[in-house]
Amino acid sequence: MSAIAEDKKTAGDVPETVSRADVIASSNAVLAMPNVPLDEREDIFRVETVGMEWDIGVRVYEPQPADSIKRGADGKKVGIFLLHGGSGDYKSVEKFALLFAQKFAFKVVTMTFPGRLYLDDESRDWPADTINADGTVRTPIWQAGEYVSPDQYELIRDRSKHIKYGTRTLARAKPGSRFYDRMAGWPMAFELGMKTACARHFPEGEFSIYVHGHSTGGPYVSMLSQRVPNIAGVIAIENSTFGYINERKHLWSGHVGKIEGFKRVSEKGDPWKDPFNDLYIRTWRDLARYRGPEALGQEGPNVMMRLPSLMEEILEAWEVARKRPQFKAEYMITHNIVGALEEAARVTAKRLGMNETATQELVDHYTGLTHELTGPDVKSVPPFLFVITKDSRDHSPEVYREVIIPMFREMKPAPRTAVCRLGAGVHTYTKPEADLPIGVAPCAAKLYHDAIVNGFFVV
Repeated sequence: MSAIAEDKKTAGDVPETVSRADVIASSNAVLAMPNVPLDEREDIFRVETVGMEWDIGVRVYEPQPADSIKRGADGKKVGIFLLHGGSGDYKSVEKFALLFAQKFAFKVVTMTFPGRLYLDDESRDWPADTINADGTVRTPIWQAGEYVSPDQYELIRDRSKHIKYGTRTLARAKPGSRFYDRMAGWPMAFELGMKTACARHFPEGEFSIYVHGHSTGGPYVSMLSQRVPNIAGVIAIENSTFGYINERKHLWSGHVGKIEGFKRVSEKGDPWKDPFNDLYIRTWRDLARYRGPEALGQEGPNVMMRLPSLMEEILEAWEVARKRPQFKAEYMITHNIVGALEEAARVTAKRLGMNETATQELVDHYTGLTHELTGPDVKSVPPFLFVITKDSRDHSPEVYREVIIPMFREMKPAPRTAVCRLGAGVHTYTKPEADLPIGVAPCAAKLYHDAIVNGFFVV
């Protein structure tokens, strides 16, 4: 792993690896710490952009009293901004949030992607399943009281990524529908929602913010990191990065890695081409595509001898997972689908009656969401501290060494980076395993706490 991390002069004291025994010891120590009293609350606010209103939901975890919030190496209060991954909402990162807030006295805000929060019930649990017996599917709620009716989309059964995903179900928004306009406009709502959440809860001058986006959430906090002045760094555990880097990662033909001596099997990397108006409806298959490689890494090839029981575990897990949103529209930013981004911008510009100059500015804004900002008057990319797990399906040591870190080094100026690999855990880093009741999350939270208070992010 020595080739992955930056040298000690730039990476501070961040370890390159943490053994399984040390992960367990760190987890036990963190979980044994007393809990800090919290003021925990939901904050739902409305933003307006591209001629539409959007309801944004966040959850706030604030240590009490408020003046007890811990300060980092720069002397400012520590604010943690967390985004979930592609299937979830803010409940998906609640365990991680509570570790930072209860154990380390950091103020934490967790945000749900636009349209993902189930506004019709205080529990925020989505009812029924993602695909209904009558052929309709679960769809976003971008504004309280506004729903997507079945006549606004057609269902597509896609087998183009069959090896990895199985059959994908897509709700394709019909041109001219409100659903179509929302699908074209949500990137602007996402960006504004994140900025607004940070401004509401982490005032500049008082807080330094450290951002994390699990998996699909990663490209969004990467983009945000230069657009909010007091974001000091990215705490990137199992966190994809800028869309164009994620695209290169996907295309990298050498990304096979190894799991306990066996090749990590994947489809040949082809560019993603999903149109902007496709909403991906997730099913138990999305649990299976992670559970298979994870079980192989943890149990070896003999796991295939218990395939029926493995499938039962997956289907039982889906009964819980389907309470989360389990639909996804974010691929065009996650995978840098430039054509989809441009089309979404032009559809939005046409709806708003923009002239040619304003239309091009909007196109440039959309396509710029997948890259770091450059130029003399922009904020530099802040430090990234990557943490990857032993049996991650998507985040292998090889892809960091060969693709991700070299691409960060090409940035001007290049941000500080380091990669730490844990000797336990999977992509869903709060998933329990033997001797780790909430996965590797406590160990990761301690690593990030130490990096924040010891100066890794001070540049």
